[in-house]
Amino acid sequence: MSDGAAMLGVERSLLGKRWRARLDDSFAGLSLAQAVEVPELVGRVLAARGIAAEEAPDYLDPTLRRLLPDPLHLLDMEAAIARLARALEAGEKIAIFGDYDVDGATSAALLSRFFEAVAGPPTIYIPDRLREGYGPNATAMRMLAAQDVRVVITVDCGISAFDALEDAANAGLDVIVVDHHVAEARLPQACAVIDPNRLDDASPHRQLAAVGVAFLLVVGLNRHLREAGWYRECEEPDLLQWLDLVALGTVCDVVPLTGVNRAFVRQGLTMMRQRRNAGLRALSDVSGLEEPPGVYHLGFTLGPRVNAGGRVGEASLGARLLTTEDDDSAREIASHLDSLNRERQQIEQAVLEEAIEQVEMAGDGAPASASLVLAHDERWHAGVIGIVASRLKERYNRPAVVVAWEDGADGVGKASCRSVPGVDIGAAITAARQAGLLVNGGGHPMAAGFTVEKAKLSPLGDFLRNRLEVDADEAARVPTLGLDGALGVEGATADLLEMLESAGPYGAGNPEPRFAIASAQLLRADIVGRGHVRCQLAGRSGRRLKGIAFRAADNALGHALLAGAGHPFHLAGRLRLDRRRGTRAVELHIDDGAPAPPPSSP
Repeated sequence: MSDGAAMLGVERSLLGKRWRARLDDSFAGLSLAQAVEVPELVGRVLAARGIAAEEAPDYLDPTLRRLLPDPLHLLDMEAAIARLARALEAGEKIAIFGDYDVDGATSAALLSRFFEAVAGPPTIYIPDRLREGYGPNATAMRMLAAQDVRVVITVDCGISAFDALEDAANAGLDVIVVDHHVAEARLPQACAVIDPNRLDDASPHRQLAAVGVAFLLVVGLNRHLREAGWYRECEEPDLLQWLDLVALGTVCDVVPLTGVNRAFVRQGLTMMRQRRNAGLRALSDVSGLEEPPGVYHLGFTLGPRVNAGGRVGEASLGARLLTTEDDDSAREIASHLDSLNRERQQIEQAVLEEAIEQVEMAGDGAPASASLVLAHDERWHAGVIGIVASRLKERYNRPAVVVAWEDGADGVGKASCRSVPGVDIGAAITAARQAGLLVNGGGHPMAAGFTVEKAKLSPLGDFLRNRLEVDADEAARVPTLGLDGALGVEGATADLLEMLESAGPYGAGNPEPRFAIASAQLLRADIVGRGHVRCQLAGRSGRRLKGIAFRAADNALGHALLAGAGHPFHLAGRLRLDRRRGTRAVELHIDDGAPAPPPSSP
């Protein structure tokens, strides 16, 4: 990001940020645009994301033919394929043990659909978030063994389930771990552990979500079955039909949309637009999605509803929705998930308000620690603490940990953690577990979870603050907002957005272009929904532009907008194209703002 002058002179915005250009060298963008024959603005976007000319063709046209790695490059993949092939040949029962989030649900659904296509449906087991917690547990494993299951595939979990998988082995189960979380030097007892983030695995594809790793397993197993003559008696499935599931899990797990992940999402969106999956079709309809789905819809419309079952309802609902072929059943589950999502929003808002009050009372109106926001309460619903941690992280620009306690004074707490760029919360949680401060825990650089005994919360907080202090202080020292350029209201057009789509899909690791709309006249602003501030903007020519600042009603940005009718503002955000009902209306999703000087007299 540029270290030059603040864009539009905004040294401190309404949210306390300095606006900086993502690319200061305009020549770099122009030369890249000329090299790959794209518009200059697209070249600037590519250059700002560090894309070199030789990388640009794969970036602009990510295909699985070029980017999909050989599954066998992952350690233990060959052993997993061999064991699953033996199970299929012998007719052994296979179970899939999945996490209760979107990545876990899509991974379980993908494997289930493949096994059903080649042999017969497996058993799917999704643990209850409140009763069982995250990952494999001994009780569930023994229950599966009692049902004559012989092979269990854990998806999006298992890499740190040492005790549970030892119990599974003792119960006679062969376990295959399919995970992507950061591993330790010690690996769980299993017949195969497939995880690109194993310390001993040199895979360059560490950015894969669990559903991406599961897709590689399906590709490798399908190839093995083909070579073994399995499809002489049945039709070989088309694996591409399930890329809609891979795209959904990849986007919702917020892994970087780089490399093969870009191909998964680009081609998965194409498949999703064909509406072949009954569950996704029903979920799109119940959520009112009237346009072709994009990354935004996966992350903010479909994903939260799939997640809602695991958060406040029945954990298996997401996987059931994504595996059903029955339209009536799909509509029923989708409607139930939509209702649970509304309930989740209400619970989340109540917990968030209490968490903010707790944090600011402890710190005299601000977080007590410069390195960590920590909130906990016995009444909070464990199903929403991850979302609340995200909101606290956004509000205070530092890592946030939210704990919900189980009943009893000496109980344990379930926690969710969210972090900011440059602060590896996953590594910190792994270190805390190794130090004996946690019952279990692990995660990614940006997100983690753990279980902690109540008596150890205080020393855990001290441990995390000490470990995160330097990185968190640096991340919070000068908050900045990266921008790809400045436009007038007149420049925010549908043609511009369609041109930028060629550099998509956008997401984690490939940020969506963000622009400053310079000197927009604020005509009016009001509150809609759950604290969103809706605006009507005008440019110098009188052209209008709608804007919305989500969850801004109680912050400085929202206050300024609600009181600023008739005044000019610089507003930074992402442009959205609404194609519903055949329109091509543009809307600004506002991330930040600053007062603009009044227009000079002619």
